[in-house]
Amino acid sequence: MTDADESLVRRAQGGDTLAMGALLDALTPYVTRICGPIALSAGPDAAQEALIQVFRNLRRLREPAALYGWARAIAVREAVRVATRDARAAPADLTELPSRGDPLLGSDIRDVLRRLSPEHRAILVLRDVEGLDEESAAALLAVPKGTVKSRLHRARESFRKAWSS
Repeated sequence: MTDADESLVRRAQGGDTLAMGALLDALTPYVTRICGPIALSAGPDAAQEALIQVFRNLRRLREPAALYGWARAIAVREAVRVATRDARAAPADLTELPSRGDPLLGSDIRDVLRRLSPEHRAILVLRDVEGLDEESAAALLAVPKGTVKSRLHRARESFRKAWSS
């Protein structure tokens, strides 16, 4: 984060509405990229909820340089919450996989992700897209490190099975 970005955060924290607008505009693509694979079709709703939380709680952010990590934590939490609320957020049922060679499954990653629980989608995004280590992912999700390891193993295995079918 640059000095100009930190200045933008501080101005937004001080009540500058133009700075807040610019900050939310800058965060929107990042938050959307995180929420989409976790909340799937409800990704835009999750991103909107996350940005609302950023707006409401920005004054509580003590270190402007931590903005993106802080926003990531909010985005993951909101995406999991929205996805869990969504009726299609059922855990993976690997007994009803389409047959091998089904062109829809092979061509649509979202279809494969839809088969995973929101918690499994969240851990895949944090580890494989965002590149967080296990300890950071555990802290962000407020679960023990061992839970992150087991969820990641199950999520990757479920994804592999669904993708290769």
